[in-house]
Amino acid sequence: MVSSRYRGFVRSAAAFVVSLLIPAAALAAEGGALQQSGADIADRASLQRGAQLFMNYCSGCHSLKYLRYSRMADDLGLSEEEVMQNLNFSGADYGEHILASMPAAHAEDWFGKAPPDLSLIVRTKAGGPDWIYTFLKSFYQDESSTLGWNNTLYPNVSMPNPLWEMQGLQRPVYGEPDEIGEPTVDHLELAQAGTQSAAEFDRTARDISAFLEYASEPAALKRQGIGVWVILFLAFFTFLAWLLKQEYWRDVH
Repeated sequence: MVSSRYRGFVRSAAAFVVSLLIPAAALAAEGGALQQSGADIADRASLQRGAQLFMNYCSGCHSLKYLRYSRMADDLGLSEEEVMQNLNFSGADYGEHILASMPAAHAEDWFGKAPPDLSLIVRTKAGGPDWIYTFLKSFYQDESSTLGWNNTLYPNVSMPNPLWEMQGLQRPVYGEPDEIGEPTVDHLELAQAGTQSAAEFDRTARDISAFLEYASEPAALKRQGIGVWVILFLAFFTFLAWLLKQEYWRDVH
C-alpha cells in the first residue's frame, strides 16, 4: 500500500508540473512567443511617461480601479497640480480611484460589454509586462473583423489599436496554412509609417508596460527599496552572530 506521505509527494509534484504547463498553454493559445520589453519599474521617468500615455490613449475605455490618483502622484514624484491638469480626464477628485472616462452603460452599447479594468492585467498574463509590450506591438489591419483590427498575440481582439497613429499601420504577411487550412500570420510589416520611428514606438510600448506593471502592485516600489536595507541588516546581524559564536567557543577550544 502506498503511504500517505508518498501520495502527498505525488500530488505536490503533479501540481508543480501543472503550474508550469498552464502558463505555457495559455501563451500558445494567445499567439506564441513574447518579445522582451525591458520594462523597469525602478525607472521613474519611464513610469511617468507610461502614466501620461495610458491616461491619454487608454483611460478613455479602461480603468485602474485599485489605484488612486493621489497614490500614483506620490509614487511617481508628481504634484497634485500636474496630475489633475495633465492626467485626470474623468473629473474625479484627487483622492479617488482612476476610472475610465467612458460610462460603462455607453461602453456596453458600443462594444457589447464594458472594456476590462487593467489594474491587475500584468499579474494575470503569463509573461507580465512582456505580454503587454508584445500585445501593443502586434496590432494589424484586418478588414474581415468588425472593427477592422486584429492582433497576432490575441487573435480576434475586440478593440482597435489605440496607438496606431504613433506606430503606423501594419499589415499581415501570411505563411503556411494551419492544420485545418486556415491562413496563419507569419509576420507583420509596416504599410504606412506612423509619427514615431520603430525605436521610439518600442519605448512607448515599454513605458506603458512598465506603468501597468507598477499599477498592478504599487507597493513593489517601496518593497524593493526596503529590501536593500533588509539585506544589509541581515549581513550585519550575521557578522554579529559570528562574533558571538567566536566568543562562546573560545573557552572550548
